[in-house]
Amino acid sequence: MSGGAKILVVDDVPENLRLLEAVLAPHGYDIVLAGDGRAALELAESAKPDLVLLDVVMPRLDGYAVCRRLREREETAVLPVIMLTASVGPEKTKAIEAGADDFIPKPFNHHELLTRVRSLLRIKRYHDTIKVQAAELLELNRTLEERVRTQVEELERLRRLRRFLSPQLADAIVSSGDESILRSHRRQLAMFFADLRGWTSFVDTVEPEELMRVLGEFHGTIGGLVKRFDATVGFLEGDGALQAVRLGCALREEMAELTPQWHKRGYELDFGAGIALGYATCGEIGFEGRSDYAAIGAVTNLASRLADEAAAGQILITQRLYAEVEEAVEAEQVAEFTLRGFHRPVAAFNVVAVRETVAEVSQAQSA
Repeated sequence: MSGGAKILVVDDVPENLRLLEAVLAPHGYDIVLAGDGRAALELAESAKPDLVLLDVVMPRLDGYAVCRRLREREETAVLPVIMLTASVGPEKTKAIEAGADDFIPKPFNHHELLTRVRSLLRIKRYHDTIKVQAAELLELNRTLEERVRTQVEELERLRRLRRFLSPQLADAIVSSGDESILRSHRRQLAMFFADLRGWTSFVDTVEPEELMRVLGEFHGTIGGLVKRFDATVGFLEGDGALQAVRLGCALREEMAELTPQWHKRGYELDFGAGIALGYATCGEIGFEGRSDYAAIGAVTNLASRLADEAAAGQILITQRLYAEVEEAVEAEQVAEFTLRGFHRPVAAFNVVAVRETVAEVSQAQSA
């Protein structure tokens, strides 16, 4: 079967055109006829044939000239061409030199003609398949390059966001493509501050290199916990208050291992923490090329002031925050504090421990 292939038949003798059409059409081929070389070139462009049967001897533009022009065009450079002629001898060589794929002398054997047509059409289908696959591959590569570029941009964006956001929040912003949370907005959050006790006197007594070493150890400890407890500037989820307390208790445990090392080196350092719950204005602050995500408001100042008041190893929380986590933590009330910037005394609680649920204990044992 022809598969609906289109064949352009070119001959200046009408009887030859009708004969070739009569031979080919019954086999399902779509036949397009041209009576001279110029018409053949026009139809080769407009009709998009799959194969050309081309007579050699024609007035004005002979078959050799037509074939050469077909080969010069990118669209028809590999279009199968079978040349037909009553001449023999050097004509076959000239046909091949002009770019013909095959040569059949007249009068032709019908069966031979059909066999050669089918053979060249099969090659044409292979070529078309390869051409389509090449185009698909090119498009796939283009799409892949676009995806890679987009992913690289997302990774770079994610890297910038993770400097000051929790991984979960940064991932959510990148995947959604929505940075609205970075715009100024009002939000309830739990604010955690940690402060090194004895820092002022320590700064005055050590070399800058040792100062940087201690800061690196402290920040490394806190950084791991920030990632572990999904912290950003504040805790934006519903259980943020309890998460902040858990972070504080975990930090106290890790500092219990770090501060003795400092003491061995002669550094009287320890830590205290303050946690407050309340509303703040959150958003991106900074300038082009350098920005951070920050929370501004009374809750930020309150947590900072409590951290200043906390004794070594203490985690001070506000009364409002304690009301949110009372069932989950053990805490003891301490004296009210008169804090700079706050007109009334502030009641505070020192967190002793977080109560573990049965499920949490089982999970810890199985870890």
